[in-house]
Amino acid sequence: MSAATKKSASAVVEPDCLEGFSSPRDVDRVFGHDDAATEFEEALRSGRLHHAWLLVGPEGIGKATLAYRLARTVLAHAEAGDLLPGAPGDVAPDQPIFRKVAGLAHPNLLLIRRSWIEKTKRYSQVISVDEVRRLRSFLGSTAGDGSWRVVIVDRADQLNQNAANALLKALEEPPPDTLFLLVSNAEGRLPVTIRSRTRMLRLSSLDEAALIDAVDAALTRDGIDADEETRRLALALSQGSVRRTLELVTGEGIGLYNDIIAMFEGLPDLDGAKVQRQAEKLASINETEHLELYLTLLLGLIERLVRYGATGQGLVGSEPDFARRLITPETLRAWAESWETISAARAETMALNLDRGLLVLNSWFGLQDLASRTPS
Repeated sequence: MSAATKKSASAVVEPDCLEGFSSPRDVDRVFGHDDAATEFEEALRSGRLHHAWLLVGPEGIGKATLAYRLARTVLAHAEAGDLLPGAPGDVAPDQPIFRKVAGLAHPNLLLIRRSWIEKTKRYSQVISVDEVRRLRSFLGSTAGDGSWRVVIVDRADQLNQNAANALLKALEEPPPDTLFLLVSNAEGRLPVTIRSRTRMLRLSSLDEAALIDAVDAALTRDGIDADEETRRLALALSQGSVRRTLELVTGEGIGLYNDIIAMFEGLPDLDGAKVQRQAEKLASINETEHLELYLTLLLGLIERLVRYGATGQGLVGSEPDFARRLITPETLRAWAESWETISAARAETMALNLDRGLLVLNSWFGLQDLASRTPS
């Protein structure tokens, strides 16, 4: 049993937590975002801490992990009677505050997220207004020990309209000594009114060194083994995302990638029966994470092909073998447009709960048509 599995036996698990790995609130070190942490800590040290911060960046790069670190910093130093007296703001994992935050047991911390639906045995697709209304009692009570209260919204771009409106009211008139930490993969999905009331921390994908350190720390922490070849390929495909790397290392990610590569190697010929089977499998509501990973890998490959066509660099493994055949100066723009088309269809399908299998089929039929236009 991995360390993460042992923890999850008694702890609450976020809906977006990667199975088999520690929750972001259990992780004691943030990699690659020192500048963001320093910016926050300097504002805290100055005594002019903005009441709401928006942590924005690609999926799986450590935004939630950083949010919990910042929450621990505020809770620890406020309870001590001062705000960061020049020392580093992080809290050691053996400290009571770390353990309370990890267990969501700290009385001055509120986590707002998608709620568990007992009837369907799964998490809701959006954060509802009922979840945000928990703020009323939390903010209406007196904080323990007269210290700060911290609200984490993970993820803010999953708020439905009514929930966003309810959160906006709290952001407009926050009680004293209250901090909001909003985590988002897509700031464009947030109302401008919410964005305008936050101070933004824009986080980037991790560079190679930080990514390797973060992935190795996660594998060690949770007692998970990965062979070196799988790890190397996962790192190359991850686009700077720790989550994506771990998904590829431990799950079906490498298999999904190999399926995509096999399809590209055959283009413009397409195994229709295989595509149909893949589409039917990924269309299930229970396969949402696999579908997201599949589309991310597909779009990542197209992005690398376009970069290769423009620069001659950026491909992984066997990708150059079919790239030289498919990518030409005449079709480069069309390949870039195919990335935009699939990305837009993906966003619309997820937002409106459209036919996911049709999304997969249409993506491949569009790529087949594009490949057939490549001069032989």
